[in-house]
Amino acid sequence: MTYSLVGMCARTGMFGAAVTTSSGAVGSRCPYARAGVGAVLTQHRTDPRLGPKGLDLLEAGKSAAEVITELTRADPTIGWRQLAVIDNTGATAFFHGDRIKSVHAESQGTDCCAIGNIIRNTEIPGAMTTAFEANPEEHLAERLLRALEAGDAAGGEFRQIKSAALLLVHKEDFAYVDLRVDLDRDPLAQLRYHWEFDKPMLQRYVDRVIDPDSVPYPEI
Repeated sequence: MTYSLVGMCARTGMFGAAVTTSSGAVGSRCPYARAGVGAVLTQHRTDPRLGPKGLDLLEAGKSAAEVITELTRADPTIGWRQLAVIDNTGATAFFHGDRIKSVHAESQGTDCCAIGNIIRNTEIPGAMTTAFEANPEEHLAERLLRALEAGDAAGGEFRQIKSAALLLVHKEDFAYVDLRVDLDRDPLAQLRYHWEFDKPMLQRYVDRVIDPDSVPYPEI
């Protein structure tokens, strides 16, 4: 009951993940990213421990494929999990556990990988990666958001989606974008609303951390 995407911007080096589902607070459990390292998605009876563990493996120099191998080795519960990983070269890898009995699928594209479970059809991840690839000059957040919207237009999931999240990292060790809609009748519309509101302020939020003296006060 979740569809999602990890992606990288080759132009800026940003990494990100976007996800939506019919349960609540998906942004607190599924997407993980680290600047200069990569991004990980963990879903379907989600094990949130796999996100940070996957990022640590990427930071240690493992490729996306090697991370999947490590995360799925000797874990008796791994059959319930679905994973996607992107590394700092833009290479991706995915995993579907053998206990996932619903419609599930994946699609790997240029600098991106989409996965879904309990979805209406197997074409949804492909629609997402196609949308992500369509405009590489756009901001990574916009590309990820368009991918979620394309997945919804391609069929989405069987139940009404209720939460969505958009996570990006850039140069710092804190999130560049971390937007979450936790319970809403139209979470993708709300996520777009939050992104369009947030976008003009992104650099100022960074400046407040790195060089607060450079930010005019009072701010207008």
